[in-house]
Amino acid sequence: MQDTRRKKAPKDGVEGEGSYSGTRDYDERTAKFIEKGKVDKAAQEARRAMDPDEAAELKKAEAQGKAGDIHGKRKPK
Repeated sequence: MQDTRRKKAPKDGVEGEGSYSGTRDYDERTAKFIEKGKVDKAAQEARRAMDPDEAAELKKAEAQGKAGDIHGKRKPK
C-alpha cells in the first residue's frame, strides 16, 4: 500500500506551485524586454493581429484552448 501522508518538502531546490525562482526569472526577463525597447514593436504586432480575419482566427483558437481542445478536434456545441 502506498503511503499518501504529506512529507516535508525536499531540500534539493525543487519547488511546487508559487515557484519563487520561476517568478524571479519571469520578472528579470520582463524587465530586460522593457529595457530593450521591445514593448512598442510587440504592441504594434498585437494590434495588426487584431485585423478582422486574424482576430476571428485568434478568438476561435482562444475558445478551443479554454475548452481544452488545443488541436481543434472537438465539435462546437
